[in-house]
Amino acid sequence: MRLTVERKPAKVLPDTRRVIARYFFNGEERAVELLKKILALDKEETFGLISPLLQDFSKRHRSITKKLFNHCERVKKYIAMAGGDFEKLDDYTKLLIGSYFTHEYSIESAAFFNPSIVPDPDQSNLEEGQLRVIISFRAVGEGHVSSVVFRRAMIDRNNDITVIPAGNYIDEADKIHNIVYQKRLFLKKALEADINNEFIKTVTEQLEDRFDYEQLKKLVLEAKQKTDDLTIIKQYDLILALSDSYRRISFSKDTDISDRVIFPISDFESKGIEDARFVKFTDDNGKAVYYATYTAYDGVHIMPKLLKTTDFYEFKTSPLNGAGAKNKNLALFPRKINGKYAMLSRIDGWNNYLMYSDNINEWENPVKIQSPEYHFEFVQIGNCGSPIETEYGWLVITHAVGPMRRYTIGASLLDINDPSIELGRLRDPLIVPNPDEREGYVPNVVYSCGSVIHNGELILPYGLSDHSSGFATVNLKTLLDRLRNGG
Repeated sequence: MRLTVERKPAKVLPDTRRVIARYFFNGEERAVELLKKILALDKEETFGLISPLLQDFSKRHRSITKKLFNHCERVKKYIAMAGGDFEKLDDYTKLLIGSYFTHEYSIESAAFFNPSIVPDPDQSNLEEGQLRVIISFRAVGEGHVSSVVFRRAMIDRNNDITVIPAGNYIDEADKIHNIVYQKRLFLKKALEADINNEFIKTVTEQLEDRFDYEQLKKLVLEAKQKTDDLTIIKQYDLILALSDSYRRISFSKDTDISDRVIFPISDFESKGIEDARFVKFTDDNGKAVYYATYTAYDGVHIMPKLLKTTDFYEFKTSPLNGAGAKNKNLALFPRKINGKYAMLSRIDGWNNYLMYSDNINEWENPVKIQSPEYHFEFVQIGNCGSPIETEYGWLVITHAVGPMRRYTIGASLLDINDPSIELGRLRDPLIVPNPDEREGYVPNVVYSCGSVIHNGELILPYGLSDHSSGFATVNLKTLLDRLRNGG
């Protein structure tokens, strides 16, 4: 018999009006011909074209002129090829050029789902029983490109949920290459990414044990100029793409959390940033930091990655390495266990694994701890976010796939000191798609990337058939009692 779950009326729907202004490039030949036409305009024609564009799009984007100037600068060399001199161009011409190399991208137009939830770093000015939370979502737009977006919500003393409306603008982060790489880890990840070992050595043998992005980029570009072999050039491009996977990104302090989107930047993320599982992690000295495991996808390779932040303005990203950092579905425990970081994974696609590490970026020796057992999970079992610590053990919300490829949500309980020991598992799903939840971008799916406990209940945000997201709650004591007594 299934447990009683209360579905909350709050829903978070995709909004096609949420657009970002992205760089648009159609190839060198077309760019040069386009620039020749723009440069042939006189000043009056240029102003007549750019002025109404600025009036129109300034209502849709914060600092649209900054974006247009940046996109103009990105085609600097093609301006020269078209017979122009970038340094001598007036601002209106630069803005017009930038507008021709810009397009709008609706980040939520196709799907909006797979939420995770963590307490907001700011818990000031609350009433007793309230909790302010940050919810992340996977947003999908044209071309099935996924990004990470956020909303802020308030949970009251009755565990009713109010999602704060999103702001009028949404912005990508600034990209900052100031990461210092360790050669050992970089070489290891390069091999895992199917980059030829000889090409890696050719580049990195000229580098110290620790090096930065600009040093690596300079060597790779110099090496590329010495060959016309497209196979070799592709290998060098893969090295550059991998190096771009390590970075720090920052958002303006005058943005609301809903204004920020983490959009794919590196080539290894070109097809999307998928299913971020955020967790509030407490380190050995009691300090809190927020981590998220996510999947970077380029259409061929799957690269598990780690996101780190303390304030949701500044983020650091880096790849996860090792035999355990494969496939999707990695979820970090919220603290160390017996002095080591701990992680759940699903390296083979259909079983749950546990692994430990002294280094949060290196994961080896995964051990299988759960396999499909009940009818609703015969196809696969995986986690729905980081384990939650309770007095009786680690509560793991799971996803399961059964007949008709229907995704449901279940739960398990693992031993607090040895999570490889399963203490209990629900014999029936916790959440099954209702008739009004089963239609969407991918039908018959409920899925979550993280939950929280508040006021004696498990609060579980979940995606509705990859179209939108809702919330459900279940009494924590009732759930744990069921798990402790055979599911």
